[in-house]
Amino acid sequence: MRIYLLVAAIAGGVTWLVTPLIRHVAIEIGAVGEVRKRDVHTVPTPRMGGLGMLIGFVVAMVFASRLPFLSGLFAGGYQMWVILAGGVMISLLGMADDLWDLDWMLKLAGQLLISVFVAWGGLQIISLPLGGQLVTASPSLSMAITAFLIVASINAVNFVDGLDGLAAGIVAIGGIAFAIYSYIIARSSPSYASLATLIDIGLVGICVGFLLHNWHPAKLFMGDSGSMLLGYLITCASIVMTGRLDPASIHASIYLPVFMPILLPILVLFLPVLDMCLAIVRRLAKGQSPMHPDRMHLHHRMLKIGHSVRAAVLILWGWAALIAFGSLMILFFKAQHVAIGMAVAVVVLTIATMYPYLKHRIPELRAENMAMEAARSKAHHAAAPGLESGDDAEAGDAGETAANVHESGTKDLGPVVP
Repeated sequence: MRIYLLVAAIAGGVTWLVTPLIRHVAIEIGAVGEVRKRDVHTVPTPRMGGLGMLIGFVVAMVFASRLPFLSGLFAGGYQMWVILAGGVMISLLGMADDLWDLDWMLKLAGQLLISVFVAWGGLQIISLPLGGQLVTASPSLSMAITAFLIVASINAVNFVDGLDGLAAGIVAIGGIAFAIYSYIIARSSPSYASLATLIDIGLVGICVGFLLHNWHPAKLFMGDSGSMLLGYLITCASIVMTGRLDPASIHASIYLPVFMPILLPILVLFLPVLDMCLAIVRRLAKGQSPMHPDRMHLHHRMLKIGHSVRAAVLILWGWAALIAFGSLMILFFKAQHVAIGMAVAVVVLTIATMYPYLKHRIPELRAENMAMEAARSKAHHAAAPGLESGDDAEAGDAGETAANVHESGTKDLGPVVP
């Protein structure tokens, strides 16, 4: 574990050191994002911070390849080098978008090509849990599933990258949870060395190193070069661990928990995937392109409720941690205890999420109720004099009627006989 922490520290330290240089380069070459209608920031800010994250990750992996404990992960095959090559390509594609604002179809095509290249290079999901057993997928199906997961995660992280520190924090939380998960699985193998754990640890390191420059108010944005890289790496780590289980030698009932990370977009990337799905449905319902920008993302809604940027980021981090670590706790505690703990956490986070809205809405409701009561009281007092006049008139009419009856009765009786 100490070696993994050393690799994470190197990744974070290098990222933290080179990011100011990347910021200067971004300003020089014009990679500065103009303020758009959907943006939260009000000052043009340099992008392309993903280049610093890429440098930090590559340096950490090269350093890890020289360590005796981890060198076997690199010498045993070329899978890690394929992952690094794909990371460089996906980050370069994001840098091109940071500079020239590529058309979304062109960017999606590039993501798909890179994902297919990585899958063709050996990063594939070979086995799937179906019907209580592990089933080997065909090569074409494996490549298709792998490419789909990579592209989906890339765009999910890209969609949620709207507030300072939000995307880096969510991915770091997911990376920590998944690194713990993969480390536990690796302990059952002859060697504790795990390529999935190594990727996750490096991922967490570059996220933390970049957060030191990206916390609100951010000095630099990661841009698509960073968000696409994070989505790519966290998916690669998941596929590395889950993609090559041998269905002939492994019983599904024992290793079925290892397939939980194959649902990575639903677990550790739940919020980004939810935000992406809601955005796609919302835009298609309006007859717009799925990539059409708007101000209806989850982080925009948090700001609309009344949260500050920092409060919104921290609360969304809390939701991400609840989902990521909640699934992890099932390995250590009884499901009933985990469910109770998660229920309590849901209540706390719900209150924290809705607090600004309730803080302003409750006084408004009280004021509205008081105004309604005052209006009713005023209407009652206005109607009261009319009611009194009506009663007097009815009483006068009754008296007059009685007098008439008396007079008419006297006439009908005739002369009174003594």
